[in-house]
Amino acid sequence: MITKNTWINGIKSGLRTTWQLGKIVFPITLVVTILQHTPLLELIVSFFAPIMKWFGLPGDAAIALTLGNLLNLYAGIGAILTMDLTVKEVFILSVMLSFSHSLPIETAVASKIGVKAWLMALIRLSLAFVSALLINWLWKGGQTMAQYGMMPGKQAPEIDRWSDIALSGIQTSLWGILQIAAIIIPLMIAIELLKDIRALPYLAKALTPLTRLLGVSEKTSFTLMAGLTFGLVSGAGVMIQAAQEEDLSKRDLYLISIFLVACHAVVEDTLIFIPLGVNILPLFLIRFIVALIITILVANIWKKIEDNNAQRAA
Repeated sequence: MITKNTWINGIKSGLRTTWQLGKIVFPITLVVTILQHTPLLELIVSFFAPIMKWFGLPGDAAIALTLGNLLNLYAGIGAILTMDLTVKEVFILSVMLSFSHSLPIETAVASKIGVKAWLMALIRLSLAFVSALLINWLWKGGQTMAQYGMMPGKQAPEIDRWSDIALSGIQTSLWGILQIAAIIIPLMIAIELLKDIRALPYLAKALTPLTRLLGVSEKTSFTLMAGLTFGLVSGAGVMIQAAQEEDLSKRDLYLISIFLVACHAVVEDTLIFIPLGVNILPLFLIRFIVALIITILVANIWKKIEDNNAQRAA
């Protein structure tokens, strides 16, 4: 039965989770925003530029990858739209950024969940680089020049005073937290509502085929839905809540995290590439299939290790 406490508990839980994530998002976003106006970003780009040829990309593609990984997909896509690239080069960059973006924030969030942050970052970067190598090697077409659509957002004005740079960083950080709150609070309220009307068991049952395929507990079903729909940061908020209330095992936490770092926010993170003229169906299928394969592989390896340990103990 839905009561006043349902809404109060949902809001409290949402604010608590937003505070936990905000303590990570604010300082990282602030630092990275300030770094954009320093020579350090140019040094990072110049370091990675020679490596780009291995992935069939021009040297300035390092700018898009650096911005996308340090900031977000919007920054990476904004950089791509300023470049003259072929269809193949744009697709390779899109696949790389779909696997690996917003690394400082999303990696720090992973540590909040209880999984090794460096492992999640390594998986995402590995998926980005390996997929780019394979696409460059297997796809011989796509040599026509890419036709871009509309810009996803207006470019930031040029600012040179440190006070303006700091203010811009603070504004960007606060805006990021407000965006998280706008998703997390309604999501937590929804969880409380679903609990009170006893709908969670039905949701878990609907996602049973996917959880069974991944080799995880049915208790992870809402976390999966949140991560796939709203993204890794929002999914992490639900995962933190689920880990506390459902007592998720270390195995479940790692497997769900691996799946979601490879495939999260499948609607937004896929549609956002439309302005680049990318065929989004192959982009989505690559992310989803790769996420399934790597999660199932890790689940099987984990199970074998557990079975071997059990046999030795016996």
